[in-house]
Amino acid sequence: MSLDHRPDVPGADHRGGRSGPATGVLDPVPAPAGPAEPFPGGAGATLAAAVAAGELDLPLPGSGATATRWARLARIARRDLPVARLAEGHADAVAILADHHRSPVPGAGYGVWASRSGGGARLDGGHDGLRLSGTVRFCSGTHLLDRALVVAGAGDGTRLVDLDLRAPQVERVTAWRAAGMAASDTHDVVLHGVPVPAGAVVGGPDAYTDRPGFAHGGAGVAAVWLGAAAAIVDHVAAPLRTADPDPHRLAALGAVHAAVAAADALLAVTAARIDADPATAHHDAVATVRATVERACRTVLDAAPEIAGVAVLAGSPLLTARLADLQIYLRQHHGGRDLAALGRALVTPAT
Repeated sequence: MSLDHRPDVPGADHRGGRSGPATGVLDPVPAPAGPAEPFPGGAGATLAAAVAAGELDLPLPGSGATATRWARLARIARRDLPVARLAEGHADAVAILADHHRSPVPGAGYGVWASRSGGGARLDGGHDGLRLSGTVRFCSGTHLLDRALVVAGAGDGTRLVDLDLRAPQVERVTAWRAAGMAASDTHDVVLHGVPVPAGAVVGGPDAYTDRPGFAHGGAGVAAVWLGAAAAIVDHVAAPLRTADPDPHRLAALGAVHAAVAAADALLAVTAARIDADPATAHHDAVATVRATVERACRTVLDAAPEIAGVAVLAGSPLLTARLADLQIYLRQHHGGRDLAALGRALVTPAT
């Protein structure tokens, strides 16, 4: 089951990049073939097949092919955002393990469960060894994954635990009620004193956030957002090719195309900066590209219903699902709070 849904796009290669100089991480926008259908068989089966086939063995961030990594994630999102959410989590987990000179369990589908909302996980030690307890919210792939890297509070900061999700002390609690991103199987997980072998603790205190790859991965998430936005542009553009389009709809289509293409170009610039200096987090550049992509996605979400019109919206459950999925997933960006942090960084003297 291939995750590359458009191998015949002119100039595209099977690694997710393009022949010749790259100008972004997306295929041409809007795509000539129109919107692609989601993967058959569901997100879990798609992810498992992709892991088994090695299709998520992506270049690591900062390895010299960061744009290719992001292109492959964006391409999955352009077809199926819930699948891309799981694929990005798996790829991020593999990159985190690589940062600590570790390898994933062969054939296992991974996630990264880092939410501290509501308390999060906690790692404590006693006479019987380390145990993981607490409630972790917003865990994507709750019933679909084999393992997760869980961020847990500890006495010396936060710790990262490579958790086998088959442990009987791992309880899944259905908590996601929204239609958007429902296929990503995102719920809460309650950890009832899960035994943690010493070798399952990855890195030292605050190992998850203190490495440059933490910031680099945040830009990779933005590539997924943009791929999902491009899918919506594909969808609303397709009917305009066979009708006598209203000029106002064409103007709105031109606006969303320009917004997505500009964000795409900035992603490519950011990828090049990371590859040129992978030991630096590039916090400001990552925050800038995330804000730019978020704004482009919001432009698409605002304009797409107007471009489509009521007839297309009423007749396309796929388009309405994609709008709902992106609206929810985009909230990984925290709006004004993230912009305020970026503004603060821009006016704070470097040390």
